[in-house]
Amino acid sequence: MNSQPHPALHAWSKDLEASRDVNPRQREGFAMVLGWFETFRSRNRLAPGREACVRFWTEQVKAKERPAWQLEQWAAAIEWYLRWVKNTGERGDETRTLEERARDAVDRAGSRRGLARRTRETYGRWAASFARWTGDARAMLDPGKGRDFLIWLVADRRVSFSTQKQALNALVFFYRDVCGMESVDLEVRLRKTMTRLPVVLDVKEVLAVLEKIDQRYALMAKIQYGGGLRLKELVTLRVKDVDEGRGMITIREAKGDKHRTTVLPVAVREEIAERKKWLRELHEKDRAAGLPGVALPNAYDRKDRRAGEKWPWQWMFPGPKPSRDPESGIVRRHHVHEECYSRAVRRAVERAMIDKKASTHALRHAFATHLLEGGTDIRTLQELLGHADVKTTEIYTHVAKDIGATGVTSPLDRM
Repeated sequence: MNSQPHPALHAWSKDLEASRDVNPRQREGFAMVLGWFETFRSRNRLAPGREACVRFWTEQVKAKERPAWQLEQWAAAIEWYLRWVKNTGERGDETRTLEERARDAVDRAGSRRGLARRTRETYGRWAASFARWTGDARAMLDPGKGRDFLIWLVADRRVSFSTQKQALNALVFFYRDVCGMESVDLEVRLRKTMTRLPVVLDVKEVLAVLEKIDQRYALMAKIQYGGGLRLKELVTLRVKDVDEGRGMITIREAKGDKHRTTVLPVAVREEIAERKKWLRELHEKDRAAGLPGVALPNAYDRKDRRAGEKWPWQWMFPGPKPSRDPESGIVRRHHVHEECYSRAVRRAVERAMIDKKASTHALRHAFATHLLEGGTDIRTLQELLGHADVKTTEIYTHVAKDIGATGVTSPLDRM
C-alpha cells in the first residue's frame, strides 16, 4: 500500500526530460512555464492545444511587463509543447494528464446520470486525487487500490468523517458508473471524528462585520445573515427568487437538490427594490450589447432558448463584467464569484478585530443561533436552514446562550 501520494507528472514530463531539442539549462525553465500553463489549462478546463496556449499567453503572460529574454524562453517552451501535442496526437497517444482523464470520465458519467454540476465536480476532484495518488491508469481499475486510498485518507490524512464519506461515494461512483462494475464493496470502515462546534458571531460582531465589509458585498452579507443562506445559495440567487413584497427568499436546488423558502429581512426590502431597478438597467444594457443570456439550470435552456435573456432569470448578484462559461465556453455575465465575496467577509472580520476564525458560513451559524436564542423552535429552524436531519440543527443548542449546557451559571457568578 502506498503511504504517500504518487508524484503528479504531466503527460509531457518524460518526453521533455528525454528531448534532444532542449538542453539541460533550458529544461528547468521549460518545465516551470509549462507547469504554470497546465495549472491555467486545468483551472479553465481547456483541451491541450493551440487555443489553450493563446489564452494562456494573452491572459497570464501578457498580463504584465516582462523582460524580452524571459518572453523568448517562454515562447520557445510553448512552441516545444505544441510540437509535442502534434506528434503525440499523430501517434495516437493521450495528451491529457491521468487526473484530467479521470475527472472528465466522471463528469461524462455524471451527466448521463443527471447528477448536479456541483456533485459532478466533487466526484471529479476525488477521482483526480485518486489518479494522482496511484499515478497509473491500470492501478486505478483495481478496487483494492481504491480501498488503500481510502485507508490512507483515514490513517495518514486524518480527514473528517464527512470527507471520508464523500471520498467513498466518489470512488463507488467511479467504479460502478465509469468502470462499469456491477457490485462495488470497498470494505472500508469509516472512522468517526469529533464533531466540531460552529463558529458563531454575537450580535455586536455581526454588526461590526456589516459595517466594515466592502459596500459592494454589504447587501449580500445582510441577506446571508438575515436569511441563513449557504454561500452557493447566496451567490446563485436570481431576481425571481427574492420577493421583497412578501418578505420571502426561495432557495432552489439547494443541498440535496431540495427547494425551500426562508425569510427576507424587513431591513433590506427597500434596498432590494432599489437594487432591482439598477439590475434592470444592467439587464437592458447587456441585451442592447447582444450579450448571451445567463446560464440556466438543468435543461431549461432547451425548453425555452430565450429564457436566459429574460428579466426574472437574471442574477441578483451579477459579476462586474462578462466572463467565459467554464462548461459551454460562452462569454456571458455570471454571478459574483464565491471567492470574491468570501474574501470580503474575511477582510471585514479582520478589520473589525474579531478574534474568531470566521468565514461566510459564520453568518449562517449566527442566523441559526440568534433565532434559537430568540425562542424559535428547532423544527422551524431546521426548515429555514434546509437540514435533512434535525440532529444537524441540534448542534446549535450547544453554542446558543441560555440553552442546553451553555445555560449553566458558573458558581463564580453566584459569589
